[in-house]
Amino acid sequence: MGVAIELQGVSKRYRVYRERYRSLKEIVINRRLGEWEDRWALRDVDLRIDHGETVGLVGANGVGKSTTLKLMARILAPTRGRLRVDGRLSALIELGAGLQPEYTGRENIYLYASLLGLTRAEIDRRFDSIVGFAELEDHIEAPLRTYSSGMQMRLAFSVAINVDPEILLVDEILAVGDEAFQRKCYEWLEAFQRRGGTLVLVSHNLGAIRQMCSRSVWISGGRVQLVGDSHTVVNSYLDAVRERRLDPDLHPELEGLPAVQLDEVRLSAEELESGDPLAIDIGYRCNRRLETPVFGVSIYRNDGLQVYGSNTAVDGFEVPPIVEDGRITLTYRSLPLLSGTYLVTVAVFPSALEHAGAIDYHEMRYRFRVHSRSLEQGVARIEHSWSLEGEADRRRRQVG
Repeated sequence: MGVAIELQGVSKRYRVYRERYRSLKEIVINRRLGEWEDRWALRDVDLRIDHGETVGLVGANGVGKSTTLKLMARILAPTRGRLRVDGRLSALIELGAGLQPEYTGRENIYLYASLLGLTRAEIDRRFDSIVGFAELEDHIEAPLRTYSSGMQMRLAFSVAINVDPEILLVDEILAVGDEAFQRKCYEWLEAFQRRGGTLVLVSHNLGAIRQMCSRSVWISGGRVQLVGDSHTVVNSYLDAVRERRLDPDLHPELEGLPAVQLDEVRLSAEELESGDPLAIDIGYRCNRRLETPVFGVSIYRNDGLQVYGSNTAVDGFEVPPIVEDGRITLTYRSLPLLSGTYLVTVAVFPSALEHAGAIDYHEMRYRFRVHSRSLEQGVARIEHSWSLEGEADRRRRQVG
């Protein structure tokens, strides 16, 4: 595949001034511009990302994740070390970066797209596609300052993906905006992955990191702590956070940490024939004892129609109090679904009470396809038979 991004011994230093000398006399006497201290955001980072990979960066706030992304995007230059990028790159790193609040949405599209390397003729050809994806047709002539943060994100994301990048860098920006548009963005990212695009993702949504990233990198104190498959890296990071009882302000993913969190979810198959069985294996992590846990699973058609949903309480399956990490499996002995793509939602509840909301859920996050040679229509195949009763039919049977 070849290397898309490579960092070799990369370090980044910021010079933070405690005092700046204001006069030429002070500068000459002290032979410096002021009093400062050096702060190292990154130290000796070695990282290789191949073409077609999706890599997540995890860690607390202020440990160097965003700095790493800015170096990859060449917004910053390394203080030491070597950085190599091979491929057309687009970055969504800071909401509003490259956008001007007094310009209209139309003007910002031309400005931002030109900063990303498109010519005016190329922007003209892609303009309708950009506006359509962002769903901003009714607002495109309004100044950006009148946009909500979600609308600004939609505009920036739509421009960034319409430059046809080979490498895309995304830093937490998808946390902004409504749920429907977030799902739309994630669907685009999945298609980008299938086309062989290279994606580097920074997010405190560790479920998204596990789902989307083949590998992850845990950064702490400006140094790489662990590189490996996302499940292992995310769990190692969370274990360290729990053991040290670290500041939730630095670890937003820990704010309001539920008693039980959903972990890795595995489907026994992603391609099924109508009528095949399917097992859904649900991992969970225990942060504190949960007395009356209830696990639920729902299946949706990819247009959002709910096909079937149930939970352990409805099915009369009692789950004992959860005091440690574990797994629970739901098995469908036969899924008589017709051809199509289906999405699975998994949730855990504190009890079976009707008003008890989910304490953690993965909404429509897991996908499988059903294949069927049948020409029947609808969602599911319902067992049935035909019979005929009439005068002509009786005569035929008498003749026979």
